[in-house]
Amino acid sequence: MAPSEHLGRRGALGLAGAAALTAAAPGARAQTPAEVKIAMLVPLSGPWARSGLLEQMGARMAIDEINAAGGIKSLGGAKMKLMEFDAGDSAEKAKDAAQRMIAQEPDLAGGFGCWLSSFTLAATEVTERADLPWLTLSYSDAITNRGFKNVFQSSPTADTQAQELVPIIMAMAEKATGKKPTKVAIVGDNSASSVSFYKPLKEHVFKNLGLTLVVDEVFTPPLADATSIVQKLRSGKPDFVLLQSTNVGDDKLLVEKFAEFGLTAKKMPLVGGGGHWCVPELLKLTSPENIEGLIVGLANWPGKDASELEKRFIERTKEPWFGHDSIFAYAHVMILREAIERGASADRRKVAATLRAIDITDGPAKLFPDGRLSYDEKGRRKGAKISMVQYQGGRPIAVYPDSIAVKPAIWPKSS
Repeated sequence: MAPSEHLGRRGALGLAGAAALTAAAPGARAQTPAEVKIAMLVPLSGPWARSGLLEQMGARMAIDEINAAGGIKSLGGAKMKLMEFDAGDSAEKAKDAAQRMIAQEPDLAGGFGCWLSSFTLAATEVTERADLPWLTLSYSDAITNRGFKNVFQSSPTADTQAQELVPIIMAMAEKATGKKPTKVAIVGDNSASSVSFYKPLKEHVFKNLGLTLVVDEVFTPPLADATSIVQKLRSGKPDFVLLQSTNVGDDKLLVEKFAEFGLTAKKMPLVGGGGHWCVPELLKLTSPENIEGLIVGLANWPGKDASELEKRFIERTKEPWFGHDSIFAYAHVMILREAIERGASADRRKVAATLRAIDITDGPAKLFPDGRLSYDEKGRRKGAKISMVQYQGGRPIAVYPDSIAVKPAIWPKSS
């Protein structure tokens, strides 16, 4: 979907409105900004840098496409400018970066980041005090449980994902094997999104679905060794394993140790959580055989209707596919553009007010599987649903929901 497909009509209306303002107030045109700044705060160094770099690619592409299509038309064609900041490798560094961002760029219209939920929790303490509207793909429920008015969570929360993921996985297993799974394992870290994910599972989801948790291994990242985890999995013999690591290094260590003991996704169903499981870097770091068949639950994925967008991204970046992190950054830039265009203002408070009121099913809404862009009173995107992909033929393929699926999921017959 090119920006020209959804900028035209609104842009014309916005220009008409701008012209009317100019006629009413001769000095108004002179005050129209030549550029509109938005911020991106993501990890560009450290263990989570690969995901941050993929966000950067998606955001830069969106900025270039918006500006090539005429910029913000309701502001006289003002160009959008992306101000990039590194969240680093800790919540403290993310918060420090947010403080520098606010101090150095007082005219920001909005921003997005910080990928890892722990980083987002820290950084949004700063952006909220500055009344800066902030979009995030981070999953933790705590992000939008604090009563903040300027934080907008575009992904389904970890709680929502936990409650949706397991029933979908069980249905896949039962359809393929004729048997309902009864045993499950959790292997993951103690980051904020992972903790949010575990909570409903252990409180009621597993019990309601008749599942027994036979392995419960939670570690502090980065993971040093997975040998003891493998031993517990071999002993517990779960019907499937939920993997809630949060960085590529730990992903690699886990799948390679599993493969060493014959526990690949082709034999023991592995279900990863989060976009990091689908970064192209993972295939460079480990054998494709180690992750073939791996199923991944995540917050967004470009499906069958995003082929043109994916083609542009691949041609531009030379990446093998367009995935979770890049489409979210692309979408967040487009959402901020939409809010600025509709409000005919780069004032951050007006942008935030527009985001709180927006409810559309076109433009950037089409960048989500459910096709709606609207945020509730907590700042959570209404109707946000989990997406699922699976490694088939050496690359992640959308398998759920039907709105994005390009192939059906494959379940190990021997499980």
